[in-house]
Amino acid sequence: MHATAVVTIVLAAFIGIVAFFWPFVVAPGRFGTSYAPPLIFGVLLVLVLAVVLAQIADGGIDAKALAMLGVLSAVNAALRPLGAGTAGIETVFFVLVLAGRVFGPGFGFTLGCTSLFASALLTGGVGPWMPYQMFGCAFVGMLAGLLPRARGKAEILLLAAYGSASGYLFGFLLNLSFWPFSLDPGSSIAYLPGLPFTEQWHRYLAFDVATSLGWDTGRAVTNFIAILLAGPAALVTFRRAARRANFTARRSASRPRGRSKGTEEAAHG
Repeated sequence: MHATAVVTIVLAAFIGIVAFFWPFVVAPGRFGTSYAPPLIFGVLLVLVLAVVLAQIADGGIDAKALAMLGVLSAVNAALRPLGAGTAGIETVFFVLVLAGRVFGPGFGFTLGCTSLFASALLTGGVGPWMPYQMFGCAFVGMLAGLLPRARGKAEILLLAAYGSASGYLFGFLLNLSFWPFSLDPGSSIAYLPGLPFTEQWHRYLAFDVATSLGWDTGRAVTNFIAILLAGPAALVTFRRAARRANFTARRSASRPRGRSKGTEEAAHG
């Protein structure tokens, strides 16, 4: 990726981190925190547009890539109702992880946002939780595009392991969106404004384990099995699509080294 796209994605990731971890810095009820969800949603839409425009400007995405983004967003929106709400099973992450791997972190970030947005509109799941879900999936897709290189069985195992970890990551992030408002302050795992960061962090870890570890495990197992079984075929399909679309900067049209103009003319008849 070029510098513009990198800076845009880093900025988007930073704002996402702020959106989730603000309770450790600002207590609920201060500075208009009750308006956080709509504000975050508005900022998120601007960031998604900025990421897409940055990649278009840098030559990293073209009309075919945008069409692929729309198709995969629609596929994920259709898949999500098949599993969401049942023992933590989430079918949306399978496509998200593999697409982020093949098409890159910027595409993965955008796909995470558009998939959850389309799914919310399809299922009527629009609410204050939606921008947090969009950011959570955006992180999953973005990090998939930043995984180290690997091929063959090693790549499938890497993606399956990451898919499993992303199931826990998504739940960990989403719990932060409601933890400061969900418990009696007298509880030992409740958020208490003014506590030192380390004690606040320990409370949150205890809350996450107590309330969602089982649910997140269902999501993690689903991701691992789906990627392990269907990942190879999906990667082949996505990479074939990537070759037909421009997901990287176009190479210059200069002649190959070692070939003269006359040689090229002869080769072309």
